[in-house]
Amino acid sequence: MLYMIFRPLADQFILFNLFRYITFRAGAACMTALVVSFLLGPSVIRWLKSVQKQGQPIRLDGPERHLIEKKGTPTMGGLLILGSLTISTLLWADLRNGYVWAVLFVTLGYGILGFADDYLKVTKRNTRGVSGRVKLLVQAIVGLVAAVWITSLARGPLGTAVTFPVFKEAVIQLGFLFPIFGALVMMGASNAVNLTDGLDGLAIVPTMIVAGVFTLIAYLVGNRIFADYLQLNPVSGAGELAVFCSALVGAGMGFLWFNAPPAAVFMGDIGALGLGGALGAVAIVTKHEIVLMIVGGLFVVETLSVIIQVFWYKRTGRRVFLMAPLHHHFEKKGWAEPTIVIRFWIISMILGLVGLATLKIR
Repeated sequence: MLYMIFRPLADQFILFNLFRYITFRAGAACMTALVVSFLLGPSVIRWLKSVQKQGQPIRLDGPERHLIEKKGTPTMGGLLILGSLTISTLLWADLRNGYVWAVLFVTLGYGILGFADDYLKVTKRNTRGVSGRVKLLVQAIVGLVAAVWITSLARGPLGTAVTFPVFKEAVIQLGFLFPIFGALVMMGASNAVNLTDGLDGLAIVPTMIVAGVFTLIAYLVGNRIFADYLQLNPVSGAGELAVFCSALVGAGMGFLWFNAPPAAVFMGDIGALGLGGALGAVAIVTKHEIVLMIVGGLFVVETLSVIIQVFWYKRTGRRVFLMAPLHHHFEKKGWAEPTIVIRFWIISMILGLVGLATLKIR
């Protein structure tokens, strides 16, 4: 919005020339989302506490200490993240860019689904919420619509192709099947972040790390000169998503202020599903779906731990892990929560660096 207001003045006033640059607007979007989070955070948390008298329902089969330490903590803190992210994006991004609206559509669409899930859990006082089948169906519909939308915005055969890091000339052309692939990426990322969101601060920092990496990726693939130099597949218009991803980093930092142990509020499904879907959508636009799996490797491992646990238990009646997702396994082994969270953050940072390295390696 601010870009559209001040951009025409750039030719007359040198100060407004800053609005031409994605780098300036990305930095401004990050700071705006951070400030909005700080300003709205206390009020949002007070309101959530007032409407959630008993806080988020705690799993009875989970780690025993959760029943004591986390009892009464409100959920739906994702409202703060998605709210500050959306406000900042609308202020600083070029709203004529279709990719911005497509990614916001996924973010808010999955966020609304998460809101419904959280609402049912809080009102019914159980941990079930929306049924798994309904949740997957809604995710599939939103993801498929967004993938078709994104494909229609892309130019040339690259729009329906899957590219690879390192092997930069390798391309798999999916054609009309690409929207299905895109929907699966968004669904997978959304549910993976949701499974990781089980300890104070555990999910939001890896989300910020992934968003930070994709801030750079979006900027590079959206700039023909940098894309050609690094032998990346250029995507015209994708650079605007650097503003969105940077705003996500700022919103995440603001939320972490209140979610740091001991958390004053939990993210909830509204945040986890929305943010995961957002990362998946950005990866689809920038043609870096495989890099998302690398940078978001922590989310992948957490998801695999659940799949392995369920599969092996149904076949043998025994568990591979003391409890799934993986972070609960380490809790059962006696690790302190801050130890688990910080070590997982370190792993996520390492994976982020590995993902960045793939941009140059050939």
